[in-house]
Amino acid sequence: MPLGREWTMELKDADPKGLIRESYRIEGITLGECRSIFMDWALSLPLDADTAPALRHLLATYADGTPDHPMSGVLQDALATPKAPKRRGGRAARVPD
Repeated sequence: MPLGREWTMELKDADPKGLIRESYRIEGITLGECRSIFMDWALSLPLDADTAPALRHLLATYADGTPDHPMSGVLQDALATPKAPKRRGGRAARVPD
């Protein structure tokens, strides 16, 4: 890949089974159902897949037109960097703050 250019991903690579596409077509889908579909999507990707470009592509394709759809929130949450875990061991874990 040349420097300074971002690799573009095809939709068929970002959503190989069409799970995310179909979730946006289901009228009245719930947040819990979207999370379940997202897990199926994530498990269907190859082990070495970089999910960030796929998530960005899916967000650009589907979420831009439907920001209030529950799957849009699930995809955005998945792209967010998780907070570093706070270790609480020993006495600090047993004594309330």
